[in-house]
Amino acid sequence: MPTRLQLDVTYSARRPWAPAAKDLRAWSTAALAGRRESFVLEVHVVGSLRSRRLNARYRGKDRPTNVLSFAGAGMSPGGQRHIGELIVCAPVVAREAHEQGKTLPQHWAHMCVHGVLHLLGFDHERDSEARKMAAAEVQILDRLGFSNPYL
Repeated sequence: MPTRLQLDVTYSARRPWAPAAKDLRAWSTAALAGRRESFVLEVHVVGSLRSRRLNARYRGKDRPTNVLSFAGAGMSPGGQRHIGELIVCAPVVAREAHEQGKTLPQHWAHMCVHGVLHLLGFDHERDSEARKMAAAEVQILDRLGFSNPYL
């Protein structure tokens, strides 16, 4: 059984740019590829104020951030894995894309893949973990047609 994804997307911000739900689905599905489960994922596209509030509350950092990931409830009686939520800040992703010389879709894809990998248990707190996570991101983004985000 191939990976199936139920994706729920909400937009409370779309400026300066936010991808369509179909793009978020493609990027998230790519990060989940190879898994024989059915997943439920929520993606919330927010502005700087909401991102800042959540980042301060849950990470103790009083500034907006590109993506936050919150683990889900796990398996439902129907057999779907509620993997969690991604909170993506449109203005921060746009600023970072500009600063890094990336296109908006390229950086959004990276942030989506990065967030989903966090929900799958990847982390980058230690160097060895960071290398594994970065390698997975590069591989997934390559399959999506995007270049290495770390170059």
